[in-house]
Amino acid sequence: MAQTQAPAAKRMKLEKKPANPVEEDETPSVFNPKYRVCPYLDTINRNLLDFDFEKLCSISLTRINVYACLVCGKYFQGRGTNTHAYTHSVGEAHHVFLNLHTLRFYCLPDNYEIIDSSLDDIKYVLNPTFTRQEISKLDQLQPKHSRTVDGVLYLPGVVGLNNIKANDYCNVVLHALSHVGPLRDYFLREQSYAHVKRPPGDSMFTLVQRFGELMRKMWNPRNFKSHVSPHEMLQAVVLWSSKRFQITEQGDPIDFLSWFLNTLHRALKGNKQPNSSILYKIFLGEMKIYTRKIPPVELDDAAKAQLLATEEYKDQVEHTNFIYLTCDLPPPPLFTDEFRENIIPQVNLYQLLGKFNGSAEKEYKTYKDNFMKRFEITRLPQFIILYIKRFTKNTFFLEKNPTIVNFPIKNVDFGDILGMRQRDKDVKDTKYNLVANIVHDGDPKKGTYRAHILHKANGQWYEMQDLHVTEILPQMITLTESYIQIYERCADSS
Repeated sequence: MAQTQAPAAKRMKLEKKPANPVEEDETPSVFNPKYRVCPYLDTINRNLLDFDFEKLCSISLTRINVYACLVCGKYFQGRGTNTHAYTHSVGEAHHVFLNLHTLRFYCLPDNYEIIDSSLDDIKYVLNPTFTRQEISKLDQLQPKHSRTVDGVLYLPGVVGLNNIKANDYCNVVLHALSHVGPLRDYFLREQSYAHVKRPPGDSMFTLVQRFGELMRKMWNPRNFKSHVSPHEMLQAVVLWSSKRFQITEQGDPIDFLSWFLNTLHRALKGNKQPNSSILYKIFLGEMKIYTRKIPPVELDDAAKAQLLATEEYKDQVEHTNFIYLTCDLPPPPLFTDEFRENIIPQVNLYQLLGKFNGSAEKEYKTYKDNFMKRFEITRLPQFIILYIKRFTKNTFFLEKNPTIVNFPIKNVDFGDILGMRQRDKDVKDTKYNLVANIVHDGDPKKGTYRAHILHKANGQWYEMQDLHVTEILPQMITLTESYIQIYERCADSS
Protein backbone atom coordinates (compact mmCIF):
# COMPACT_ATOMS: atom_id res chain seq x y z
CA MET A 1 0.00 0.00 0.00
CA ALA A 2 2.82 2.34 0.89
CA GLN A 3 4.51 1.51 -2.39
CA THR A 4 1.40 2.52 -4.41
CA GLN A 5 0.97 5.80 -2.48
CA ALA A 6 4.57 6.99 -3.10
CA PRO A 7 4.31 7.31 -6.91
CA ALA A 8 0.97 9.06 -6.47
CA ALA A 9 2.58 11.65 -4.16
CA LYS A 10 5.37 12.15 -6.69
CA ARG A 11 2.82 12.67 -9.44
CA MET A 12 1.07 15.31 -7.34
CA LYS A 13 4.36 17.16 -6.82
CA LEU A 14 5.19 17.06 -10.53
CA GLU A 15 1.75 18.23 -11.55
CA LYS A 16 1.77 21.11 -9.03
CA LYS A 17 1.90 24.40 -11.00
CA PRO A 18 1.93 28.04 -9.89
CA ALA A 19 -1.46 29.66 -9.51
CA ASN A 20 -0.49 32.62 -11.75
CA PRO A 21 2.46 31.99 -14.14
CA VAL A 22 2.57 35.68 -15.14
CA GLU A 23 3.36 36.67 -11.55
CA GLU A 24 6.31 34.26 -11.48
CA ASP A 25 7.80 35.84 -14.66
CA GLU A 26 7.43 39.31 -13.26
CA THR A 27 9.12 38.67 -9.94
CA PRO A 28 11.45 41.44 -8.71
CA SER A 29 14.84 41.69 -10.31
CA VAL A 30 16.63 40.60 -7.13
CA PHE A 31 15.25 37.10 -7.66
CA ASN A 32 15.40 37.12 -11.45
CA PRO A 33 18.80 38.36 -12.73
CA LYS A 34 17.58 38.18 -16.37
CA TYR A 35 14.95 40.89 -15.79
CA ARG A 36 15.75 43.50 -18.47
CA VAL A 37 13.09 46.24 -18.39
CA CYS A 38 14.35 49.25 -16.43
CA PRO A 39 12.02 51.97 -15.09
CA TYR A 40 14.88 54.48 -14.66
CA LEU A 41 15.88 55.07 -18.31
CA ASP A 42 14.22 58.50 -18.29
CA THR A 43 16.75 59.66 -15.64
CA ILE A 44 19.67 59.45 -18.13
CA ASN A 45 21.12 62.90 -18.82
CA ARG A 46 22.94 62.88 -22.19
CA ASN A 47 24.05 66.50 -21.75
CA LEU A 48 26.40 65.44 -18.94
CA LEU A 49 27.95 62.42 -20.68
CA ASP A 50 31.58 62.94 -21.70
CA PHE A 51 33.66 59.90 -22.67
CA ASP A 52 36.76 61.84 -23.79
CA PHE A 53 38.55 61.67 -20.46
CA GLU A 54 40.56 58.87 -18.91
CA LYS A 55 38.49 55.84 -17.98
CA LEU A 56 39.34 55.71 -14.27
CA CYS A 57 37.30 55.73 -11.07
CA SER A 58 36.76 59.26 -9.71
CA ILE A 59 37.32 57.99 -6.14
CA SER A 60 39.87 55.15 -6.22
CA LEU A 61 41.57 56.27 -9.51
CA THR A 62 41.73 52.68 -10.70
CA ARG A 63 41.26 51.68 -14.36
CA ILE A 64 39.88 48.22 -13.61
CA ASN A 65 36.15 47.51 -13.98
CA VAL A 66 35.05 51.16 -14.36
CA TYR A 67 31.41 52.15 -14.85
CA ALA A 68 29.97 55.49 -15.98
CA CYS A 69 26.92 56.84 -14.17
CA LEU A 70 24.57 57.90 -16.98
CA VAL A 71 22.73 60.34 -14.70
CA CYS A 72 25.64 62.56 -13.59
CA GLY A 73 28.43 61.41 -15.97
CA LYS A 74 30.95 60.44 -13.27
CA TYR A 75 33.08 57.27 -13.34
CA PHE A 76 33.03 54.70 -10.52
CA GLN A 77 34.55 51.29 -9.94
CA GLY A 78 32.69 48.03 -9.51
CA ARG A 79 29.08 46.90 -9.53
CA GLY A 80 28.71 44.64 -6.49
CA THR A 81 27.96 45.64 -2.91
CA ASN A 82 30.58 47.77 -1.11
CA THR A 83 31.88 49.18 -4.43
CA HIS A 84 31.98 52.88 -5.27
CA ALA A 85 29.38 52.56 -8.03
CA TYR A 86 26.99 50.69 -5.68
CA THR A 87 27.46 53.30 -2.93
CA HIS A 88 26.86 56.11 -5.42
CA SER A 89 23.67 54.51 -6.72
CA VAL A 90 22.26 54.14 -3.17
CA GLY A 91 23.40 57.53 -1.90
CA GLU A 92 22.44 59.65 -4.91
CA ALA A 93 19.57 57.52 -6.28
CA HIS A 94 21.36 57.25 -9.66
CA HIS A 95 20.51 53.85 -11.07
CA VAL A 96 21.70 53.47 -14.69
CA PHE A 97 25.39 52.59 -15.28
CA LEU A 98 27.48 51.66 -18.33
CA ASN A 99 30.51 49.38 -18.24
CA LEU A 100 33.14 51.35 -20.21
CA HIS A 101 34.96 48.20 -21.32
CA THR A 102 32.18 45.77 -22.27
CA LEU A 103 29.63 48.48 -23.31
CA ARG A 104 26.88 46.79 -21.28
CA PHE A 105 24.26 48.67 -19.25
CA TYR A 106 23.27 47.81 -15.68
CA CYS A 107 20.77 49.05 -13.10
CA LEU A 108 22.14 49.44 -9.58
CA PRO A 109 21.70 48.62 -6.74
CA ASP A 110 19.41 45.85 -8.11
CA ASN A 111 22.33 44.69 -10.29
CA TYR A 112 20.57 43.50 -13.43
CA GLU A 113 21.55 44.09 -17.05
CA ILE A 114 19.51 46.47 -19.20
CA ILE A 115 18.95 45.63 -22.85
CA ASP A 116 17.25 48.48 -24.68
CA SER A 117 17.80 49.75 -28.23
CA SER A 118 17.24 53.36 -27.10
CA LEU A 119 20.71 53.24 -25.49
CA ASP A 120 22.55 52.45 -28.74
CA ASP A 121 23.37 56.13 -29.33
CA ILE A 122 25.35 56.20 -26.06
CA LYS A 123 27.29 53.11 -27.14
CA TYR A 124 28.11 54.75 -30.48
CA VAL A 125 29.41 57.93 -28.83
CA LEU A 126 31.69 55.88 -26.58
CA ASN A 127 32.95 53.70 -29.43
CA PRO A 128 32.14 55.04 -32.94
CA THR A 129 32.57 52.56 -35.79
CA PHE A 130 32.84 53.11 -39.54
CA THR A 131 32.30 50.73 -42.44
CA ARG A 132 34.40 50.81 -45.61
CA GLN A 133 31.43 52.19 -47.52
CA GLU A 134 30.96 55.06 -45.06
CA ILE A 135 34.67 55.93 -45.20
CA SER A 136 34.71 55.93 -49.01
CA LYS A 137 31.92 58.54 -49.05
CA LEU A 138 33.52 61.00 -46.63
CA ASP A 139 35.22 63.03 -49.38
CA GLN A 140 32.75 62.36 -52.19
CA LEU A 141 29.23 63.22 -51.08
CA GLN A 142 28.07 66.69 -50.09
CA PRO A 143 28.54 66.60 -46.29
CA LYS A 144 25.52 66.72 -44.00
CA HIS A 145 25.57 68.76 -40.84
CA SER A 146 24.91 66.82 -37.64
CA ARG A 147 23.04 68.09 -34.60
CA THR A 148 24.25 67.75 -31.01
CA VAL A 149 22.09 67.07 -27.95
CA ASP A 150 21.93 70.85 -27.37
CA GLY A 151 20.73 71.44 -30.94
CA VAL A 152 24.03 72.89 -32.21
CA LEU A 153 24.91 72.06 -35.84
CA TYR A 154 28.41 70.80 -36.64
CA LEU A 155 30.22 69.19 -39.58
CA PRO A 156 31.85 65.79 -38.85
CA GLY A 157 35.62 66.14 -39.16
CA VAL A 158 35.46 69.90 -38.56
CA VAL A 159 35.14 69.95 -34.77
CA GLY A 160 37.08 71.91 -32.17
CA LEU A 161 39.67 70.32 -29.89
CA ASN A 162 39.75 71.35 -26.24
CA ASN A 163 42.85 73.28 -25.11
CA ILE A 164 43.43 71.82 -21.64
CA LYS A 165 46.08 74.45 -20.80
CA ALA A 166 48.82 74.98 -23.39
CA ASN A 167 48.41 72.11 -25.84
CA ASP A 168 47.36 74.17 -28.88
CA TYR A 169 50.65 73.14 -30.56
CA CYS A 170 49.42 69.51 -30.44
CA ASN A 171 45.85 70.37 -31.45
CA VAL A 172 46.87 72.01 -34.75
CA VAL A 173 48.93 68.94 -35.72
CA LEU A 174 46.04 66.59 -34.88
CA HIS A 175 43.66 68.81 -36.89
CA ALA A 176 46.01 68.71 -39.89
CA LEU A 177 46.57 64.93 -39.75
CA SER A 178 42.82 64.28 -39.45
CA HIS A 179 42.41 65.65 -43.00
CA VAL A 180 45.16 63.59 -44.60
CA GLY A 181 42.82 61.21 -46.46
CA PRO A 182 44.69 57.86 -46.46
CA LEU A 183 45.85 58.32 -42.84
CA ARG A 184 42.32 59.16 -41.68
CA ASP A 185 40.81 56.20 -43.59
CA TYR A 186 43.37 53.83 -42.05
CA PHE A 187 42.68 54.90 -38.45
CA LEU A 188 38.89 55.15 -38.77
CA ARG A 189 38.77 51.34 -38.98
CA GLU A 190 40.21 49.66 -35.91
CA GLN A 191 40.61 46.45 -37.93
CA SER A 192 43.34 48.16 -39.99
CA TYR A 193 45.85 47.96 -37.14
CA ALA A 194 44.29 45.24 -34.96
CA HIS A 195 46.56 42.60 -36.57
CA VAL A 196 49.77 44.35 -35.43
CA LYS A 197 51.39 42.16 -32.77
CA ARG A 198 53.45 43.81 -30.06
CA PRO A 199 55.61 41.97 -27.49
CA PRO A 200 54.06 41.35 -24.04
CA GLY A 201 54.32 44.32 -21.70
CA ASP A 202 54.86 46.81 -24.54
CA SER A 203 52.35 49.63 -24.10
CA MET A 204 53.62 51.83 -26.95
CA PHE A 205 50.73 50.51 -29.03
CA THR A 206 48.33 52.49 -26.80
CA LEU A 207 49.48 55.60 -28.72
CA VAL A 208 48.13 54.03 -31.94
CA GLN A 209 44.87 53.07 -30.21
CA ARG A 210 44.39 56.53 -28.70
CA PHE A 211 45.02 58.23 -32.05
CA GLY A 212 42.50 55.92 -33.72
CA GLU A 213 39.91 56.65 -31.01
CA LEU A 214 40.46 60.40 -31.38
CA MET A 215 40.16 60.20 -35.17
CA ARG A 216 36.85 58.29 -34.92
CA LYS A 217 35.46 60.79 -32.39
CA MET A 218 36.41 63.76 -34.61
CA TRP A 219 34.58 62.22 -37.59
CA ASN A 220 31.64 60.86 -35.55
CA PRO A 221 28.34 62.04 -37.15
CA ARG A 222 26.40 61.30 -33.93
CA ASN A 223 28.35 63.23 -31.28
CA PHE A 224 26.55 64.61 -28.22
CA LYS A 225 28.64 67.83 -28.43
CA SER A 226 30.33 69.81 -31.18
CA HIS A 227 33.88 69.47 -29.84
CA VAL A 228 36.24 66.72 -28.70
CA SER A 229 38.74 66.69 -25.85
CA PRO A 230 42.08 65.01 -26.76
CA HIS A 231 42.79 64.24 -23.10
CA GLU A 232 43.49 60.50 -23.42
CA MET A 233 45.55 61.05 -26.57
CA LEU A 234 47.73 63.70 -24.91
CA GLN A 235 48.19 61.57 -21.79
CA ALA A 236 49.70 58.87 -24.02
CA VAL A 237 51.91 61.52 -25.71
CA VAL A 238 53.22 62.79 -22.36
CA LEU A 239 53.93 59.24 -21.22
CA TRP A 240 55.70 58.01 -24.36
CA SER A 241 57.68 61.17 -24.98
CA SER A 242 59.03 60.94 -21.40
CA LYS A 243 57.41 64.35 -20.67
CA ARG A 244 59.20 66.00 -23.59
CA PHE A 245 55.79 67.23 -24.77
CA GLN A 246 53.59 68.60 -22.01
CA ILE A 247 49.95 69.63 -21.77
CA THR A 248 50.86 72.55 -19.49
CA GLU A 249 53.76 74.03 -21.49
CA GLN A 250 53.86 75.47 -25.00
CA GLY A 251 55.87 73.39 -27.47
CA ASP A 252 56.94 73.40 -31.11
CA PRO A 253 54.51 71.74 -33.56
CA ILE A 254 57.27 70.56 -35.92
CA ASP A 255 59.07 68.76 -33.05
CA PHE A 256 55.81 67.13 -32.03
CA LEU A 257 54.88 66.22 -35.62
CA SER A 258 58.26 64.63 -36.31
CA TRP A 259 58.28 62.66 -33.05
CA PHE A 260 54.64 61.62 -33.42
CA LEU A 261 54.94 60.29 -36.98
CA ASN A 262 58.13 58.36 -36.21
CA THR A 263 56.71 56.90 -32.98
CA LEU A 264 53.51 55.81 -34.72
CA HIS A 265 55.64 54.24 -37.46
CA ARG A 266 57.63 52.21 -34.90
CA ALA A 267 54.48 51.22 -32.98
CA LEU A 268 53.01 49.84 -36.22
CA LYS A 269 56.15 47.66 -36.56
CA GLY A 270 57.52 49.79 -39.37
CA ASN A 271 61.15 49.59 -40.50
CA LYS A 272 63.32 51.52 -42.96
CA GLN A 273 61.48 50.18 -46.01
CA PRO A 274 59.26 52.78 -47.76
CA ASN A 275 56.06 50.69 -47.56
CA SER A 276 56.55 49.20 -44.10
CA SER A 277 53.77 51.31 -42.53
CA ILE A 278 50.93 53.57 -43.63
CA LEU A 279 52.94 56.63 -42.52
CA TYR A 280 55.95 55.87 -44.72
CA LYS A 281 53.64 55.07 -47.66
CA ILE A 282 52.13 58.54 -47.38
CA PHE A 283 54.90 60.88 -46.22
CA LEU A 284 58.28 59.30 -47.03
CA GLY A 285 60.31 60.84 -49.83
CA GLU A 286 63.90 60.29 -51.01
CA MET A 287 66.74 62.70 -51.66
CA LYS A 288 70.48 62.90 -52.37
CA ILE A 289 72.75 65.11 -50.24
CA TYR A 290 76.00 66.30 -51.81
CA THR A 291 78.54 67.41 -49.18
CA ARG A 292 81.77 69.28 -49.94
CA LYS A 293 84.25 70.23 -47.23
CA ILE A 294 85.67 73.77 -47.39
CA PRO A 295 89.40 74.30 -46.68
CA PRO A 296 90.33 76.83 -43.94
CA VAL A 297 90.31 80.47 -45.06
CA GLU A 298 93.77 81.31 -43.66
CA LEU A 299 95.57 78.92 -46.04
CA ASP A 300 97.19 80.19 -49.25
CA ASP A 301 96.06 79.05 -52.71
CA ALA A 302 98.70 76.33 -53.07
CA ALA A 303 97.79 74.74 -49.72
CA LYS A 304 94.08 74.95 -50.57
CA ALA A 305 94.65 73.27 -53.93
CA GLN A 306 96.65 70.54 -52.24
CA LEU A 307 93.86 69.93 -49.73
CA LEU A 308 91.17 69.91 -52.41
CA ALA A 309 93.01 67.10 -54.19
CA THR A 310 92.70 64.82 -51.15
CA GLU A 311 89.84 62.32 -50.71
CA GLU A 312 88.51 64.14 -47.64
CA TYR A 313 87.69 67.31 -49.61
CA LYS A 314 85.96 65.60 -52.55
CA ASP A 315 82.17 65.59 -53.01
CA GLN A 316 80.40 63.00 -50.85
CA VAL A 317 76.99 61.73 -51.97
CA GLU A 318 74.49 60.36 -49.44
CA HIS A 319 71.10 58.79 -50.20
CA THR A 320 68.57 59.47 -47.46
CA ASN A 321 64.83 59.62 -46.75
CA PHE A 322 62.77 62.53 -45.48
CA ILE A 323 59.35 62.99 -43.88
CA TYR A 324 59.31 66.79 -44.14
CA LEU A 325 61.35 69.45 -45.97
CA THR A 326 62.83 72.40 -44.08
CA CYS A 327 62.58 75.70 -45.96
CA ASP A 328 64.89 78.52 -44.83
CA LEU A 329 63.48 82.04 -44.87
CA PRO A 330 65.71 84.93 -45.99
CA PRO A 331 66.68 87.25 -43.10
CA PRO A 332 64.26 90.16 -42.55
CA PRO A 333 65.46 93.73 -43.34
CA LEU A 334 67.28 95.46 -40.51
CA PHE A 335 66.30 99.01 -41.40
CA THR A 336 63.02 100.86 -41.91
CA ASP A 337 61.90 102.30 -45.23
CA GLU A 338 61.76 106.01 -46.15
CA PHE A 339 58.45 106.43 -44.28
CA ARG A 340 60.12 105.16 -41.08
CA GLU A 341 57.94 102.08 -41.09
CA ASN A 342 59.00 98.48 -41.06
CA ILE A 343 58.38 96.74 -44.36
CA ILE A 344 56.66 93.37 -44.07
CA PRO A 345 59.06 91.21 -46.10
CA GLN A 346 57.62 88.72 -48.58
CA VAL A 347 59.11 85.74 -50.40
CA ASN A 348 57.80 83.34 -53.03
CA LEU A 349 57.39 79.65 -52.13
CA TYR A 350 59.29 78.58 -55.27
CA GLN A 351 62.24 80.66 -54.09
CA LEU A 352 62.33 78.65 -50.85
CA LEU A 353 62.03 75.36 -52.74
CA GLY A 354 65.09 76.30 -54.81
CA LYS A 355 67.17 74.87 -51.94
CA PHE A 356 66.26 71.37 -53.14
CA ASN A 357 66.93 71.74 -56.89
CA GLY A 358 70.32 69.99 -56.70
CA SER A 359 72.39 73.04 -57.72
CA ALA A 360 71.89 75.62 -54.93
CA GLU A 361 74.59 75.29 -52.27
CA LYS A 362 74.32 76.28 -48.63
CA GLU A 363 77.07 76.55 -46.04
CA TYR A 364 76.84 74.59 -42.81
CA LYS A 365 79.25 75.17 -39.94
CA THR A 366 80.41 72.87 -37.18
CA TYR A 367 82.72 73.76 -34.29
CA LYS A 368 85.82 73.07 -36.41
CA ASP A 369 84.84 72.49 -40.07
CA ASN A 370 82.72 74.17 -42.75
CA PHE A 371 80.71 72.28 -45.35
CA MET A 372 78.81 73.19 -48.51
CA LYS A 373 75.72 71.06 -49.08
CA ARG A 374 73.37 70.55 -52.02
CA PHE A 375 70.03 68.75 -51.86
CA GLU A 376 68.37 66.92 -54.72
CA ILE A 377 64.94 65.28 -54.43
CA THR A 378 64.82 61.89 -56.14
CA ARG A 379 61.28 60.79 -55.19
CA LEU A 380 58.29 62.87 -54.13
CA PRO A 381 55.83 61.32 -51.64
CA GLN A 382 52.05 61.37 -51.95
CA PHE A 383 51.86 64.05 -49.25
CA ILE A 384 54.62 66.66 -48.84
CA ILE A 385 55.10 68.37 -45.47
CA LEU A 386 56.89 71.74 -45.67
CA TYR A 387 58.39 73.23 -42.51
CA ILE A 388 59.04 76.97 -42.88
CA LYS A 389 61.78 77.75 -40.38
CA ARG A 390 60.66 80.94 -38.62
CA PHE A 391 62.52 80.69 -35.32
CA THR A 392 66.27 81.12 -34.79
CA LYS A 393 68.03 80.66 -31.48
CA ASN A 394 71.12 82.54 -30.50
CA THR A 395 73.00 82.78 -27.23
CA PHE A 396 70.58 85.19 -25.63
CA PHE A 397 67.05 84.80 -26.96
CA LEU A 398 64.68 83.30 -29.53
CA GLU A 399 63.90 85.36 -32.63
CA LYS A 400 60.99 85.06 -35.04
CA ASN A 401 61.18 85.85 -38.74
CA PRO A 402 57.90 87.58 -39.79
CA THR A 403 58.41 87.10 -43.55
CA ILE A 404 55.18 86.31 -45.42
CA VAL A 405 55.44 83.37 -47.82
CA ASN A 406 53.43 83.77 -51.02
CA PHE A 407 52.13 80.39 -52.17
CA PRO A 408 49.32 79.13 -54.42
CA ILE A 409 46.58 76.99 -52.89
CA LYS A 410 46.23 74.66 -55.91
CA ASN A 411 48.52 73.15 -58.54
CA VAL A 412 51.83 73.84 -56.82
CA ASP A 413 54.45 72.35 -59.12
CA PHE A 414 57.22 70.53 -57.25
CA GLY A 415 58.76 69.28 -60.51
CA ASP A 416 61.50 71.95 -60.44
CA ILE A 417 63.09 70.41 -57.33
CA LEU A 418 63.24 66.90 -58.79
CA GLY A 419 66.44 65.58 -60.32
CA MET A 420 66.64 65.61 -64.13
CA ARG A 421 66.15 61.84 -64.50
CA GLN A 422 63.15 61.75 -62.17
CA ARG A 423 61.73 64.90 -63.76
CA ASP A 424 61.35 63.07 -67.08
CA LYS A 425 59.73 60.05 -65.40
CA ASP A 426 57.37 61.89 -63.04
CA VAL A 427 56.43 64.76 -65.30
CA LYS A 428 52.71 64.12 -64.68
CA ASP A 429 52.88 63.57 -60.92
CA THR A 430 54.42 66.82 -59.70
CA LYS A 431 51.32 68.98 -59.15
CA TYR A 432 50.14 69.29 -55.54
CA ASN A 433 47.24 70.96 -53.71
CA LEU A 434 47.36 72.43 -50.20
CA VAL A 435 45.22 70.54 -47.66
CA ALA A 436 46.45 71.95 -44.31
CA ASN A 437 48.27 75.08 -43.16
CA ILE A 438 49.51 75.69 -39.59
CA VAL A 439 50.10 79.31 -38.56
CA HIS A 440 51.95 80.91 -35.64
CA ASP A 441 50.73 84.24 -34.24
CA GLY A 442 52.40 86.48 -31.69
CA ASP A 443 55.73 86.34 -29.84
CA PRO A 444 58.10 83.38 -30.25
CA LYS A 445 57.49 82.00 -26.74
CA LYS A 446 54.02 83.30 -25.86
CA GLY A 447 52.33 83.01 -29.27
CA THR A 448 49.45 80.80 -30.29
CA TYR A 449 48.88 78.35 -33.14
CA ARG A 450 45.91 77.89 -35.45
CA ALA A 451 45.24 75.59 -38.40
CA HIS A 452 43.59 76.05 -41.79
CA ILE A 453 41.94 72.88 -43.03
CA LEU A 454 40.39 72.01 -46.41
CA HIS A 455 37.21 69.93 -46.17
CA LYS A 456 37.33 68.05 -49.47
CA ALA A 457 33.66 67.09 -49.64
CA ASN A 458 32.43 70.69 -49.91
CA GLY A 459 35.71 72.37 -50.97
CA GLN A 460 35.44 74.84 -48.07
CA TRP A 461 38.39 76.06 -45.98
CA TYR A 462 38.02 76.29 -42.18
CA GLU A 463 40.13 78.07 -39.58
CA MET A 464 40.44 76.04 -36.39
CA GLN A 465 41.90 77.39 -33.17
CA ASP A 466 41.17 75.03 -30.29
CA LEU A 467 37.35 75.10 -29.85
CA HIS A 468 36.75 77.90 -32.37
CA VAL A 469 35.85 76.80 -35.91
CA THR A 470 35.08 79.39 -38.59
CA GLU A 471 34.93 79.43 -42.38
CA ILE A 472 37.75 81.31 -44.13
CA LEU A 473 38.41 82.44 -47.69
CA PRO A 474 41.37 80.78 -49.44
CA GLN A 475 42.76 84.23 -50.30
CA MET A 476 43.17 85.00 -46.58
CA ILE A 477 45.30 81.90 -45.96
CA THR A 478 48.19 83.21 -48.06
CA LEU A 479 48.44 86.36 -45.90
CA THR A 480 49.27 84.46 -42.72
CA GLU A 481 52.65 83.58 -41.20
CA SER A 482 52.65 79.95 -42.31
CA TYR A 483 54.72 77.54 -40.24
CA ILE A 484 53.84 74.01 -41.46
CA GLN A 485 52.07 73.10 -44.70
CA ILE A 486 50.80 69.76 -46.01
CA TYR A 487 50.36 69.30 -49.76
CA GLU A 488 48.60 66.39 -51.49
CA ARG A 489 49.40 65.13 -54.97
CA CYS A 490 46.62 66.04 -57.39
CA ALA A 491 44.30 63.09 -57.92
CA ASP A 492 43.79 63.78 -61.63
CA SER A 493 47.54 63.92 -62.35
CA SER A 494 48.30 60.54 -60.81
